[in-house]
Amino acid sequence: MSSILVAIESSMSELHPKEQLLAGYIAAHPLETTRLSIVELAERSGTSTATVSRFCKSFHFESFSDFKIKLSAELALARSGAASYQDIVAGTSTIELLTAVKDNHTRSISETASLLDPSVIERAIAVLQKARHIDIYGVATSGVAASDFYQKLVRIGRRASMFTDSHMQITSAATLTEDDVVLAVSYSGETPEIVDAVRCAKRQGATVVSLTKYGPNTLAASSDIQLFTSALEEGIRRGDMASRIAQLFVLDVLFTGMLSTAFDKYIPKLEESYQRVREYRKPSKER
Repeated sequence: MSSILVAIESSMSELHPKEQLLAGYIAAHPLETTRLSIVELAERSGTSTATVSRFCKSFHFESFSDFKIKLSAELALARSGAASYQDIVAGTSTIELLTAVKDNHTRSISETASLLDPSVIERAIAVLQKARHIDIYGVATSGVAASDFYQKLVRIGRRASMFTDSHMQITSAATLTEDDVVLAVSYSGETPEIVDAVRCAKRQGATVVSLTKYGPNTLAASSDIQLFTSALEEGIRRGDMASRIAQLFVLDVLFTGMLSTAFDKYIPKLEESYQRVREYRKPSKER
């Protein structure tokens, strides 16, 4: 099943009754949905075109056409024979483990890529480039991915801070200005500490970029720019593996985009930091 369908089904109980009717029809007829006009879908689901439009917006699509394009892409990936997520089971052989983890990571990256809107990625890169200071928030596994991005920013000389402690997140958020940017990472999008820090940062005028699993969630709704990863890992005994890989993938896209759009500025700094580490990191026998 695609991330979009997983998100729709998991959010069903929270939707307006008319949107529930629409969601039920889409979940039961996903391929047919991609071939219908907005008027035809409204008629067949017993709803209205206004309901369809509202539904698409609540799931972060620009329009009904955008929804159909992304759903079609995910369904095509599923039909291509790409391996589905494999859960952790007892007694798995080493060769089966290698294959399962590889397939899980590959599927997570592929589906995350299909969910990313190039124009949204460009907006995120632009605000990160212009930021006076970048605050990065994440906890637990999401904190690991957030920390990786922070280390990359340090290597190119960007002013940035990374916090996993909820008190420090709020403390730092309270000092931000409209010239600053927050990058908040939370797979669920419902981590209370991250949501609180983002709301505090917004009160200070900072721009917020969020990275969450796909689907409606509090953090995405509180953010100025929403980025998403695949949600298919939800519900299995996953150890937060494929979701972490998907987060790192998106953050690497942002970092690479920053390098590409300011190549002459950042590449010398990247090379300089690399050379200085080599200079000062002596072989252990010389210490």
